Amino acid sequence: MPPKGGFKKKAPSDGAATPLTPTLAAQLSYLHQPRPFKNPNYTKNINRRAKNLKTVLGQEREREKTEREARRLEREELAKTDPQAASNIPEEVPTYTTIEAPPSVIPHKHLCDITGLEAPYTDPTTGLRYHDKSVYEIVKGLSASVAKDYLSARGVNSIVK
Repeated sequence: MPPKGGFKKKAPSDGAATPLTPTLAAQLSYLHQPRPFKNPNYTKNINRRAKNLKTVLGQEREREKTEREARRLEREELAKTDPQAASNIPEEVPTYTTIEAPPSVIPHKHLCDITGLEAPYTDPTTGLRYHDKSVYEIVKGLSASVAKDYLSARGVNSIVK
C-alpha cells in the first residue's frame, strides 16, 4: 500500500537550476567506462549456430579421415619415386594394442557382485550390488571379510560395517 500523502510537491522554481548530483549507483556504475578486453570491431555473425556434440565429433572424425587419406597418398607418391624411402615411413595400422578410441558416453552398467547379472539394488550395510531377492539372501549371509573380498574384486576399497 502506498504511503499517505501521495507524491512530493515540487518546490517553486526561481529560474536557477540546482546542479544535478548523480546517485551512488550512477557513481559506481561501470557502464560507461572503457572495456579494453572487448574488440571494438567485433560484429556477431548471425549465420553461426551452435553445434551439438554429435555433429562436432562427426566433423572431427571426418577431418582425421581426410588427414589419414592424405598421408596414405603421400606415401604412395613417395613409393613411386623412391621405394627405399617409402619403406622407412611407419604406417599407422590400428592393432589391438595401439587402437585409440574416445571414452564411452554410455553410462556404466551396475552388475551383481555374485551372479554378474544387471544389479538394480545395493546392500546398504556391505555395499554389495545384487540382482534380486534370492541373491540378497546370499549377500545377507556373507561375513564381513567375504564381502570385503567381493568389493576388492570390483575395485572398491570401502570399510564394511
